[in-house]
Amino acid sequence: MAIDPQGKTVLITGANRGIGLAFAEAFLAAGVSKLYATARKPETLQPLVDKHSDKVVTLALDLTDEASVNTAAATATDVDIVINNGGVLTSNDFTGDDVYKNLDFEIDVNVKGLLRVARAFAPVLKANGGGALVQLNSIASIRNFAQFTTYCASKAASYSITQGLHDLLAEQGTAVVSVHPGPIGTDMAHDAGFPEAPPPTVVADALIAALKAGEFHVFPDEMAQQFWAGYEGFGRGMVEPAMQEA
Repeated sequence: MAIDPQGKTVLITGANRGIGLAFAEAFLAAGVSKLYATARKPETLQPLVDKHSDKVVTLALDLTDEASVNTAAATATDVDIVINNGGVLTSNDFTGDDVYKNLDFEIDVNVKGLLRVARAFAPVLKANGGGALVQLNSIASIRNFAQFTTYCASKAASYSITQGLHDLLAEQGTAVVSVHPGPIGTDMAHDAGFPEAPPPTVVADALIAALKAGEFHVFPDEMAQQFWAGYEGFGRGMVEPAMQEA
């Protein structure tokens, strides 16, 4: 299902920095009529408001807090495209005493956060004609990297849920998009040991193109495209068709 962002109302989680901020700027440039920019601390969104005050509405949204997500959905009743960008990556020493705490946190944000967003916003999207739900996954969704073992596990789970949502929400006319970047030039990537990486705009531009083309999978940057070259056959043949069609 293809969708053109122009004239649409968009909501982005974690829009205050990194890929989320790049999404916000790209969708505003693409001509959206309104942008709900969300963050745990809405005051961090002020630079975006200062630049685009005529189109940006800020909301508090914490992916670990179901009430917070539900309140945002009750406010953004006109939304057409929901982009669940927020995510976390912890330090990952599987022998460390904090490994279970870190895994629980990553699951709570990266996996349960997706479920909270989908549950809250699916009825809103349906009421507005279908629209689109976008999930920021990762190349780590399909290949575990030992130094980020628990993060990769959480992203594999979020990708699995995204696949299910792709089939389930098709019934209400909602397009679901799964975005799988490699390391991107953000604070998270820098802290993880990737100081040289493509800019977040690469991901934002690829997402807009995918929405217009009706694509489910988005592998935006050079490293991600290398993964897609090896994965495309399975992705196209087994993941993208509805289960009864595969």
